[in-house]
Amino acid sequence: MEAGNRGADDVGAPTVGLNVFLPHEQWPNIYVTPHLCFNFHYLTIRKMHFLIRAKALAIFPGGFGTLDELFEALTLMQTGRMKKIPILIFGKEFWNNVINFDYLSTQGMISPSDVDLFTFVNTAEQAFEVIRSFYKLG
Repeated sequence: MEAGNRGADDVGAPTVGLNVFLPHEQWPNIYVTPHLCFNFHYLTIRKMHFLIRAKALAIFPGGFGTLDELFEALTLMQTGRMKKIPILIFGKEFWNNVINFDYLSTQGMISPSDVDLFTFVNTAEQAFEVIRSFYKLG
């Protein structure tokens, strides 16, 4: 989240931080607007708050927490419990080594249309184009 907060801070925009207290883990980053920093004790509540507000998700290579957030969003969109938003997965080569979505589809574990719930991108420009197209922006 720090990169997004920093980008907004660099142009003078307020930034929101949804921090969770974990053993040996993170503190809010320095780019979060202090009065917009919210601390959570439970991952589930934090995830709910950011998914309710999200207009797009940018997923970068990460560990279990990243996978949890990605699959929660995909499951909620797949089941109609969350409005569809762009899910931008950065680094197709990395993610194809982590999980083979096409294989899940061909094996009948997910519907072929489920792979349309996200888009692989490699650059911020590609991500912007996906968002611009999704929201039909100029």
